[in-house]
Amino acid sequence: MSFPVSFPTSKKFLAAAALLLTAATAACSGSGGGGGGAAATGDAPAGGKVTVRWSTWGSAEDVALFKNFNDDFMKRHPNIVLKMETVPKYDDYHPKLLTQLTSKTAPDVFFVGDDNIGKFVAAGVLAPLNDKLAGPDSKSKPEDFFEGIYGGAKKDGQIYGVPNDTNPEVLWYGKKALKDAGITEDPAELNAAGKWTMAKYLEMNAKLKAAGKAGSIFWNWYGSTYSVIGGFGGKVWDGGKFVATTDPKSRKALETLAKGYADKTFLSADVLPASNSASTQILKGTAGFYAGGRWVIDALRKGGDLPNYDIVPFPSETGQPMPGAVAASYLALNKDSKNAKEAFTFLTEFVSKDGQLLRLKGGGAVPSIKGAEQVVLADNYPAHAQTFLDVRDTGFANYPEEVAVPGLTKDINDHLLKLWTGKVPFEQAMTELQTLVDGKIG
Repeated sequence: MSFPVSFPTSKKFLAAAALLLTAATAACSGSGGGGGGAAATGDAPAGGKVTVRWSTWGSAEDVALFKNFNDDFMKRHPNIVLKMETVPKYDDYHPKLLTQLTSKTAPDVFFVGDDNIGKFVAAGVLAPLNDKLAGPDSKSKPEDFFEGIYGGAKKDGQIYGVPNDTNPEVLWYGKKALKDAGITEDPAELNAAGKWTMAKYLEMNAKLKAAGKAGSIFWNWYGSTYSVIGGFGGKVWDGGKFVATTDPKSRKALETLAKGYADKTFLSADVLPASNSASTQILKGTAGFYAGGRWVIDALRKGGDLPNYDIVPFPSETGQPMPGAVAASYLALNKDSKNAKEAFTFLTEFVSKDGQLLRLKGGGAVPSIKGAEQVVLADNYPAHAQTFLDVRDTGFANYPEEVAVPGLTKDINDHLLKLWTGKVPFEQAMTELQTLVDGKIG
């Protein structure tokens, strides 16, 4: 939500947060917010300094975190001036960036979301990074990052974007809500014992529903949906083919979700009213589980009894750990940058261990690089904070096959939301979804 930037990278959550940039944006960017009129030549100010333009999307809180890094970087590199250009809304960011790249007015370095990275790789607008990352000037080697989170940023062994941070998808739960529903077992303890199964999870959801509560609240994005499919032992992609609608276990997972949404055992955060949002319900104890990343901590700190909440990975079919979904965003280098050397210096330091320790302190993201785990563990919260790291270490960003097709992830999510909200019956939804995907990748 990166966020990814701790919160932003996960686009689904963006809709939930009013991403309004304040005057802090201009103060941080030194460029008035990134119009894109200047070509990616890095206009050199007086004194022979080199200007590196970089862009992202995000909220005022994200901007404040970036300001700390920008200021620190420019102190250490007095020959480089950073100009940060921001776009408030995630949905507006990538179309604008593509337009800038086409007109040769794009920034030198820029964020790309995990559901858009494949489009940019295919367009040939990103500089390959393998040699630069492995070189003597790099502060972030290719092997410093977990393979699964490269996602669509890696193609044919070449890296085109570096994960700047992550948000593993986990299940937050309220201990009091579970207790009020007559649930005596603790999910995190079951997980530690190898007994956290999909069957046990669904049993708890049924008890919560019987007690007049929602079982689980999900955002409609691949992280939650594909995690549930994995929990049933199903597959989403297999050999380059979309099989979520045909694999028996995957169909069972999707059908279980559809039935759960229909009887209100599950709620879609995307369609909840602002007065009774997902965060409100988990805080009030009217829902037992809430699927999200480390960014949820912010809502709990503002209104919750912190010890009441803990996290657990999505359950598996057998109770043994399984790969989980990880929201990610990437920092990429403009292939046409006229200041490639300075731009790479910024990129590699931004995603380095020291860079992430500085940027993510006090934020809601999980480092993408090895060695910065103290960001997650320093506060000893939640009690099982290690779960974030466990899911990151073995997890996956959105499937390369999916993100390589422009707009495919959004189309899948939009079609599934019709199923979740009862606008399309299950069998029809499966047929139409398969046709949609086949038509896109055909």
